Amino acid sequence: MKTLSKSDYFTTEQEQTARFAKALGHPVRIAILQLLNSQACCFHGDMAEVLPIAKSTLSQHLNELKDAGLIKGTITLPTVKYCVNKENWELAKQLLNAVLK
Repeated sequence: MKTLSKSDYFTTEQEQTARFAKALGHPVRIAILQLLNSQACCFHGDMAEVLPIAKSTLSQHLNELKDAGLIKGTITLPTVKYCVNKENWELAKQLLNAVLK
């Protein structure tokens, strides 16, 4: 008998919506997105000065948002510049709006 995987039960849209929701599930990540949405881009060091968390913790939250596709990071040594991934941000809004109707 074939073992069913989660993709046999859930649609791609449901899985993507859950991924976005998980990434949005922490107040620091919400603050990061609000900060990035208020300007074109922001450097890691600048965010570390604004947000009341350690740089290593900030990096973990940025990685979670980046892994979900909500932000993009550009490495220009020795700094990393982050921006909202506008295309995926629009997709996240559409998917979450569909759930919250």
